Amino acid sequence: MEPTTSDPEGLDDAVAPDPGPLSVDPPVAPVAVAPIVAAPRPKGSLRVIVPSAVLSAILASGLTFAIAEMAATPGGTPTSATSAASAAVGAPVAELASVVATNVVERVAATASPSVVTIATQGMSGFSPFSMPTSGAGSGIIVSADGLILTNEHVVTGATQLTVTLADGSEVSATVVATDAAHDLAVIRAAATGLTAATLSESASLTVGQMAIAIGSPLGTFSDTVTQGIVSGLDRSIDVADEATRSAKHLDGLIQTDAAINPGNSGGPLLDATGRVIGIITASASGAQGVGFAIPIDVALPLIRQASEA
Repeated sequence: MEPTTSDPEGLDDAVAPDPGPLSVDPPVAPVAVAPIVAAPRPKGSLRVIVPSAVLSAILASGLTFAIAEMAATPGGTPTSATSAASAAVGAPVAELASVVATNVVERVAATASPSVVTIATQGMSGFSPFSMPTSGAGSGIIVSADGLILTNEHVVTGATQLTVTLADGSEVSATVVATDAAHDLAVIRAAATGLTAATLSESASLTVGQMAIAIGSPLGTFSDTVTQGIVSGLDRSIDVADEATRSAKHLDGLIQTDAAINPGNSGGPLLDATGRVIGIITASASGAQGVGFAIPIDVALPLIRQASEA
């Protein structure tokens, strides 16, 4: 039974002119929306911070973190990084971005991992006759083919023996060449040559929200772990508590990142999307998630030059 309608004005008798075929606009392509980045917190001193070296008998390992943006050539042709993703016609933008990010992480990990090492330390704590043997682990960045390795000062301080594990699994001894306690930096020399040196970038041009990739030694056991993140803030100030010496150190001008930073990551590199070193991982905030810190690579350059001339 068809529904009935009232026509008080008698409009049903009027016939509208034929408008002709209707034209339909072409479907609108999905629009990529840039992620919203929360405004960085005001600069201040964050007091609940722990350095990211492992003070145990376990060895350290590597960790890499990154986030990527989709890119296309001016003509609309996807770049090599997005060619695989563009084949998935109609796929959500988030899925395509995930494919691109994975491609970038793989490329950076393959480029930078050979330049990241694990540093195992042996030493003594306390005072005689109550001193006890201690061991620890951290990470380092090869900065010259003849064995110079950049790391944190808190990784090697108090150590009487250093053992470096290279990316191929081989172990060599090392000695401290130069330190900068004020910036928590140190350069050691491994008894090896022909090493793969990392490519150093500059930290002065960093921007909040750009890709950040951290390689280090999470928990001292998971070598070559890869994750991804961004630069969350710049010019941060923190007070670092060294559990080994029970002392505190104030650090300024740090890079904040949401890359996963755990004990054992200390001394590892923070890299950009091209695999160049932009910082040296130094600490993470206890009781928080995704709040880690790195020393800008520009701060380390004078110490590297000093060690090269030694």
